[in-house]
Amino acid sequence: MFPFRDHNPSNRVPYVAYALIAINVLIYVSYGFLPEHEVYRVFDTWAMVPAEVYAGEELHTLMTCMFMHGGWMHLAGNMLFLWVFGDNLEDYLGHVGFLVFYLLCGLVASAAQIAVDPMSEIPNVGASGAIAGLMGGYLLLFPKARVDVLFIIVIIIKVVPLSAWIVLGGWMALQVVMGVAQWGVEGGGVAYFAHIGGFVAGIAGIALLWILRGRPPYWPEMPHEEAPIPGPWGLVKR
Repeated sequence: MFPFRDHNPSNRVPYVAYALIAINVLIYVSYGFLPEHEVYRVFDTWAMVPAEVYAGEELHTLMTCMFMHGGWMHLAGNMLFLWVFGDNLEDYLGHVGFLVFYLLCGLVASAAQIAVDPMSEIPNVGASGAIAGLMGGYLLLFPKARVDVLFIIVIIIKVVPLSAWIVLGGWMALQVVMGVAQWGVEGGGVAYFAHIGGFVAGIAGIALLWILRGRPPYWPEMPHEEAPIPGPWGLVKR
């Protein structure tokens, strides 16, 4: 299943989200076609290794690992989620606020993965921790926004519109289940706890912003095509 579009128009052009997508693609192109041993050398310099960071070394990789990917499918999946959910967060937070939010969620995601397995020497790459933060923030802001999900079952292809809380809540539940199942398994291939950490950071960040804004009964109204539905999270949409 692939969420590929939401029915949640934004009021401003998401320049930062577009720039992040372009940067991620360009960085991958810069090393993705190199011989395998050269790719490993690139990862050795820029990927985040929990054991190294835990020892106080290679701290720059906490930031650089967010802009690296292990393959085209890894890159495409992350950029798709950034495309679908990034514009509304950038609309709500503003361009600078969105960039800060994205990077902080990515840092928290890496910290969560390190906390769970601080002695791991497996390189960590990918923007999914930061993007998970966007998904957590989106869930809190727009739980009833409609998200089109492409289901592919063998030869059956169907598009199903679902509420964001179902799509994102289901995704988060899957990360928890898979993270617990993989915990302690040598050589696990997905940093599930980075996803969980980023998602929780996104929710916490938006909740903190709500408190700092004086706990308004509803979020500030934004231009939209559909009638707003007031709720405990503020402006949500059918």
